[in-house]
Amino acid sequence: MRITIASRAGLVGALLLAGLAVGVTPASAANPDGVASLGSAAFTKGNSAPISISSLADCAVEGPTANSSGAVSKTGITFGGGTTTCTTTVVDPANDVTTTKSEAKGKNFELSALVSARGPRIRIGDYTVSCSATQRETSASWTYGGASGLGTLPKPVPVGYVKPLTKSDGTLLAEAIFNEQHLPGNGSIGLTMLRIKFAPASGITGEVVIGRAACSPTP
Repeated sequence: MRITIASRAGLVGALLLAGLAVGVTPASAANPDGVASLGSAAFTKGNSAPISISSLADCAVEGPTANSSGAVSKTGITFGGGTTTCTTTVVDPANDVTTTKSEAKGKNFELSALVSARGPRIRIGDYTVSCSATQRETSASWTYGGASGLGTLPKPVPVGYVKPLTKSDGTLLAEAIFNEQHLPGNGSIGLTMLRIKFAPASGITGEVVIGRAACSPTP
């Protein structure tokens, strides 16, 4: 079994992983057969009411195989909408051999919750996260463009790369965690493009997730 993961932040950089063998005992729970989501949010700012945005436009190869969301805006955050597709293709009908692809495409994300703490306003113009699987191989990728407030990322972006989001004096307000991967050892992949976790100095508790996909080898 081979796993390939590629990342392109702002259309630069790449990360490739390979080499998990069939029959390896999973270290943790397997990923789903094929799912995708635009993202979600759950955070509380000071004494204000909690902000909650459930996982947007979820799709799965078991159904719904396609989904969409319009813009969702709450205090301090906006997901600009997008689409997801989770498709299954029969490549050998006589033997019921299939491939899958699960993909989320979002646009116009904005997080303004940190601005009042003198932190950055984060914008992402568009982003795509996908996961594809065959009987012998799984691959996942992510990319985004039109971003601001996240600074410069390394090329390639390492697994679980943490970008501090700070005030001008260096005070940590949040951590932007890129390229989160769940590789349980059974050939499946779970990939989160970006997770923003708020730090105490921001006065906010909770996190925001932007772009998720997962898949497992087909039967």
